[in-house]
Amino acid sequence: MMSQAASKSKVLILDGGLGTTLEDVFHQDISHALWSAKPIEEDPEVIIAAHLAFLRAGANIILTSTYQCAYNTFERAGYSREDAKRIMLKSVALANEARRRYLEEWRQEAKHGDRLSSPPPPPEVKVALSLGPYGGTLSPSHEFDGIYPPPYGPDLSGSQNKSNVFDNTDEGRAQEQASIDALATFHYDRLRIFVDDTETWKTIDYIAFETVPLRREIYAIRQAVARLVEEQESEAAEWQMKPWWISNDYPDGSFPETKTAGDHYTPTEVAEAVLVDEVGATACGIGINCTGTEFMKWLTKEARSAAKSYAQKHGKRPWLVLYPNRGDVYIPETQTWRKMGREGSQWAKDICAVVLENVQSGDWEGVIAGGCCKVGPEEIVGLAKELHAWL
Repeated sequence: MMSQAASKSKVLILDGGLGTTLEDVFHQDISHALWSAKPIEEDPEVIIAAHLAFLRAGANIILTSTYQCAYNTFERAGYSREDAKRIMLKSVALANEARRRYLEEWRQEAKHGDRLSSPPPPPEVKVALSLGPYGGTLSPSHEFDGIYPPPYGPDLSGSQNKSNVFDNTDEGRAQEQASIDALATFHYDRLRIFVDDTETWKTIDYIAFETVPLRREIYAIRQAVARLVEEQESEAAEWQMKPWWISNDYPDGSFPETKTAGDHYTPTEVAEAVLVDEVGATACGIGINCTGTEFMKWLTKEARSAAKSYAQKHGKRPWLVLYPNRGDVYIPETQTWRKMGREGSQWAKDICAVVLENVQSGDWEGVIAGGCCKVGPEEIVGLAKELHAWL
């Protein structure tokens, strides 16, 4: 039998990979510095259509097309800072418009369909602001290896070895702290774009810091959020910080950041950096995205000790957010994907099994499950069916 905590755990469905869905289903060319943000300005209706496809597939939460959006990516693409800000805010408006249309569809079906005299209430649809790591704004992107240029990472100009770790010296530790400060400023400045627009901020339900490959960037995000919260409290501002999570990626099952000795930080150490360590504001949840389903079982098992520590400290359990890749392998040389046979129902069964195990553990307030690269509406349909059958 499930524990009482497990029986009260909630399960929500996140959408799939917006960028690859724009490419695969809607035939958009996203080979651009702005990736899925490119159509925001050029073809906003296709963004709405992609969101609607996931909502119709069964998603409760849709991520905005802002993953790679930042001043530096727009500048590289030839946009001004004002244009960058306007387009980022527009992305949230497009997600909200998709939500509005979907709920209108639902109301029309409830009105004209073969339903009970007292139809159920409309579904809750949430909008999550997608914010990728600093590495996601680089060209080429570096969210899978965490190798950032100075001041965000070590200076590798005189080295043949590509590394994301600073030297274990006084100078190296000072440089690492400077990198945390620089990354905190990067994330803070981007957050302020959305906080400073009242209507946009009201529209957002969650904030998703995604595909974070470095423990020091986790600390930087937490410091950026803490700064926002302190400012809100000191100014007695009307806005409040939204629930937020940090999700990390584990290419080939390993966290990208290494220690000075060369070994990778463990999933437990990463989870502690998100949920437990004393470094600023603490997220309401932890996620794993852009990672193969085959790694999800042991990665989540490793994170549970941090979830227990979080619950002891805060008197409530954290959320777990799981959105793995479909399993296809990206070939950088050809910029193509090789299918691995995990699409559709098989992918859905794999992720549903992990969700069930984590709900039964009783360590999480709830589980949000969806998909990342190459996960489209078909996979979300399968996931919704699997989860609804279990629930």
